[in-house]
Amino acid sequence: MLARLTNGLTVAVRSGIAPLMVASRIVERRRSTSQEGIPERLRGWRTETKALLDDFFFATELAMAPMVSPRDRKRLSGELHGNLELFDNNGWFDDPTGYHGDPPPLEVTRIDELRARFLPYRHLRFESEYEPHPDAPGRDRWLEYEPNRTGHAWLLKHPGPPRPWLVCIPGYRMGSPLVDFTGFRAHWLYRHLGLNVAVPVMPLHGPRRIGRRGGDGFFSGDFVDTLHAQAQAVWDIRRLTGWLRSQGAPAIGTYGVSLGGYTAALHASLDSDIDCVIVGVPATDFSRLLQSHMPGIAIRAAKTIGVPFEAIEQLLSVVSPFGFEPKVPRERRFLYAGVSDQLTTPDHARDLWRHWDEPRVAWYQGSHISFLWQPEVRDLVHEALITSGLIQPQLSAFASSAA
Repeated sequence: MLARLTNGLTVAVRSGIAPLMVASRIVERRRSTSQEGIPERLRGWRTETKALLDDFFFATELAMAPMVSPRDRKRLSGELHGNLELFDNNGWFDDPTGYHGDPPPLEVTRIDELRARFLPYRHLRFESEYEPHPDAPGRDRWLEYEPNRTGHAWLLKHPGPPRPWLVCIPGYRMGSPLVDFTGFRAHWLYRHLGLNVAVPVMPLHGPRRIGRRGGDGFFSGDFVDTLHAQAQAVWDIRRLTGWLRSQGAPAIGTYGVSLGGYTAALHASLDSDIDCVIVGVPATDFSRLLQSHMPGIAIRAAKTIGVPFEAIEQLLSVVSPFGFEPKVPRERRFLYAGVSDQLTTPDHARDLWRHWDEPRVAWYQGSHISFLWQPEVRDLVHEALITSGLIQPQLSAFASSAA
């Protein structure tokens, strides 16, 4: 009863703060100026309406997202600095590839035939087999998240001869078939472009969740868990793409949005047998992302309890796409981003674009959530699939009209 009362009071206080935080973001947005390497944001009600969608999502997260308790400060600080020492002793800051290793081949444990709206799909299950390094602080707690130890993926597969696969990596809070298929326009990819589509479920999301909502625990303030979640995400995807190759896939592309964009960028640095990578509205720096959404008092409090953001940034560097050179050729790397993105601000995409030697990028006048209906996004994805050979050019006219 006491725990419920405490949680209720916390939600009430945070819900009261949320409108003030949103209002301050709107004021700051109107004061903001253009940034180097990012197209100028056009003013007007259309752009502001799109940005408000992001603000609404931010407000719900501020009110409802679970956060670690201050009582865990000793554990958080101890695990953080213990992992930093482990990584330094193993040389993983200098060569983060050694942190990841090579995952074993995937063995399917179960496949169910299901349907989401008008799309019949297969629900694939497998044992993730991801484990943090034996001496890593926080390892035992991570392995106790039982639902997370089973990997899941939604598959849209055509009958007949093998076809190219597009592996669509979902964003934060995604992880159900209907949401994932909608977010990636799976009907268009599968029905009109003729691709096979695989959508892996990210750790701690969907059927792998450990909290009330999918994604709880990924950005709760326990940064060692964030580290393991991201390491496991790319581990599972490497195994999934390896399994698709073993099933005769003639080509494989990856396409990630938001948090999935981060994962797709990291995957493109660890897997050399990928035909293209598309990254949309990406978060590319977790430390910067969290600081941009946290009030100054919370940032100062983190430093006071021994969890400074400089150490968090160093911890997460072993799973950062900026710590690697991509193995996918430059002409097969693609990005898109919104100049009014209020969740993963456009500097995230710009910095990845620069790190990737400035490949093809599409900027649109919109926000994070508005990527769902921006024509520039559809056109960029379509162009990427043609350029990389996953679909044939003659599909262009029909696919564009059908989309």
